[in-house]
Amino acid sequence: MTIKKQTINIPFELKDVKEPVLYRELFPYSSVPKIVFEDRLIQVNMPKDIWLTDTTFRDGQQSRPPYTPKQIAEIFDFMHRMSGPSGVIRQTEFFLYSEKDREAVRLCLERGYRFPEVTGWIRANKNDFKLVKEMGLKETGILTSCSDYHIFLKMNLSRKDALKAYLDIVSTALEQGIVPRCHLEDITRADFYGFVIPFVQDLMKLSQAAKMPVKVRACDTMGYGFPFPGTSLPRGVPEIFYALIHEGGVPSELLEWHGHNDFHKGLVNGTAAWLYGCSAVNGALLGFGERTGNTPVEAMLIDYISLTGNDAGIDTAAITEMAEYFRQEMGFPIPSNYPFVGSEFNSTAAGIHADGMMKNEEIYNIFDTTKILKRPMGVIITDKSGIAGIAHWVNSHLGLDADKKIDKRHPGLAKMHKWVMEQYERGRTTSMSHDELLDKAKKYLPEYFVSDLDKLKRKAQEIALHLVEEMVERKEMRTMDNAKQEAALQKLLDENPFIQFAYVVNSEGKKTTRNITQIQYKAQFEHAGLGDNFSDRPWFINPMKDGKSFVSDFYTSKITGALCITVSAPIANDESNIIGVFGVDIRFEDLVRAD
Repeated sequence: MTIKKQTINIPFELKDVKEPVLYRELFPYSSVPKIVFEDRLIQVNMPKDIWLTDTTFRDGQQSRPPYTPKQIAEIFDFMHRMSGPSGVIRQTEFFLYSEKDREAVRLCLERGYRFPEVTGWIRANKNDFKLVKEMGLKETGILTSCSDYHIFLKMNLSRKDALKAYLDIVSTALEQGIVPRCHLEDITRADFYGFVIPFVQDLMKLSQAAKMPVKVRACDTMGYGFPFPGTSLPRGVPEIFYALIHEGGVPSELLEWHGHNDFHKGLVNGTAAWLYGCSAVNGALLGFGERTGNTPVEAMLIDYISLTGNDAGIDTAAITEMAEYFRQEMGFPIPSNYPFVGSEFNSTAAGIHADGMMKNEEIYNIFDTTKILKRPMGVIITDKSGIAGIAHWVNSHLGLDADKKIDKRHPGLAKMHKWVMEQYERGRTTSMSHDELLDKAKKYLPEYFVSDLDKLKRKAQEIALHLVEEMVERKEMRTMDNAKQEAALQKLLDENPFIQFAYVVNSEGKKTTRNITQIQYKAQFEHAGLGDNFSDRPWFINPMKDGKSFVSDFYTSKITGALCITVSAPIANDESNIIGVFGVDIRFEDLVRAD
């Protein structure tokens, strides 16, 4: 990246205040935050080149059960298609702390895609750079909180000490040839001229001296940003980017916006960031993120096309396929009216019916959703729809096309039609809802649906895998000291009562720990199998063979009569050699209840 030097008109010095500036006139806490306006209006100044960055695998994972590495790689494939050849989604960021995180990074890097580029995220800690270097990443985000809420109340630092620590870690990144991306957390509650502007001016000096870019991400951590011109700092998005560019000296191409949706402004604030000088907007697929979520990437892609008049090779159909993946693979319930991907987002009560009653869908459809998103306009089912209309609804909502379409002669459709007609014969006057039709489709067309039990099984497996993979990364587990391991396993069971047994075997299959179990089974089973060889068991063979975690089929426990699964993972030493296997037997019903 060519670094464009920005002129700094006025140097600002850090104001090292003794008490935190909390802007109580704007954020009284006991009432809704206030919005104050300036006398001036900032003019629209959209950069020539705008793009998106993504945090689905970082911030997006802080609001839901973690993805498996395989799921991350598959979501990354959708993201690549949505990005297009010119890289509209230019980068995505990853945690690097667990082996599962690093495995996901490796799988994505192996794809060999230019876009989105894989980047890291670390704390302002020099030791964390080792992880970035080991993964071969060229850029990492660094947590550099900038409001006094964070500096004083969370970190217990002075502004001066925080600034020194941040500049020190950025210098370390530059020395190691890694592009630092400074995440200015809580910028919409920060003192701009007492901390933010002095900080970014210093960052630009480091950038010029090193002849490397230093990126600045403005993080609206609590969603306080307000998109309209005239809104005062620190909440006004136009004022934020005017200050960062014209007074902070940060070129547009080094600026990012990261917004949250606490006040329903996640999307519009992202668009405002583009309009007022910020080149990059950060978001997550389907708006995932802590609390109310992040800016939805798929929505920003549509705004990108609207603002630029150019689809840049974006595979917009991948938006639909991505959403369906979340529904089917992870059982994520997307609201039916969610824009672009909800099951009824392009249906209208005016209705279009298979018999051609709707003369022109453009009257009620936002754009050609069939062409752009591979989502035909929805059919609203009434007593006038007929079996053909019901067949159209089912095929559309299940995404069945070509040879996969359900023929209107399918007996299940006849049963659905009979049920619909019965409702109107009883006096119904409203159209059939999505949920009603879906319920009947599941009943009469069960072969086209994943059962609720299968979804629960998959969810249970994901939770269990996460527990086991986190456990094998712990220092005491990697010592292969049975006393330390047993203490760790006991704590695990105390926190997760759905675990029936937890145990460790060495690399030869010999059980080296007692069965750590719930108290009702201790007397009878605590020492069962201790010293025995389990090298012929699938839960041992598979992790030893491929170094991956293993999940068994469901079985009925001979001990408790409960439906169980066994989950295991390899234990590796510092040289990545497998030295043992950790396994747990989990009671399925208890796990589902606990979740």
